[in-house]
Parts: sequence; C-alpha cells; structure tokens
Amino acid sequence: MEQDWARPVVHWEIEAVDPERIAGFYKELFNWEIGTGKVKAIAPGIGAPEPQISGNIIRGERPGVVLYIQVRELRASIDKAAELGGRVLREPFDVPSGQTLAWIADPEGNRITLVQQ
Repeated sequence: MEQDWARPVVHWEIEAVDPERIAGFYKELFNWEIGTGKVKAIAPGIGAPEPQISGNIIRGERPGVVLYIQVRELRASIDKAAELGGRVLREPFDVPSGQTLAWIADPEGNRITLVQQ
C-alpha cells in the first residue's frame, strides 16, 4: 500500500463583511498586491514557498478565514470529517476551472474547502 501524506493547503481566502475595508487593511499592513472586483485576488509575496499558494478576499455573511486543503479522495475525506465530529456544508461540486470541491465544517464550525487532488 502506498504511504499516506500530509494534506497541503493549496489556497485560502479571507471572508469579510466589508471587503473594501479589509483589502485596504491587509494592503497597508503587509504591502500586499490586492486585485479589484468581486473576488479580490492576492498575489503571492516575494519569498513565498514553491509552488506558490494563492488567496483572495470575498464578501461573506461573517468574517473569517477559509483554508482550501487538497485531499486524495474527496468522498472518503468528507465521510471521515463527519465521523470525527465535523459536518458537511456542501456536497462535492465542480467549478469552472475543472476542480471538484466540497465544503465541510470542523467540530467548532470553521469552514474548510476540500479540493480533490
């Protein structure tokens, strides 16, 4: 059997009730290059690890940070999350870029996006 491996964070996003204000905060605090529009892309900084992960700022009902974590088997990971006290927020769905995602919550309600490898 092939050895299992730690699941990498492949993307992240900051949810904000006021995305414009939050974008300004992070731009000034960290000198981040932040795009405009509904989804405000955040460019990787100088010295970011390779391969570079990306992030963005989006409007949300509540503020928070969401990690996108790549998994080997999406269904098995969803089922295991439920067994461990988490819950499914959205069953697997495809996005235009071709990836398949699912949303879960950890036992304290933090949202995590699972990304099919």
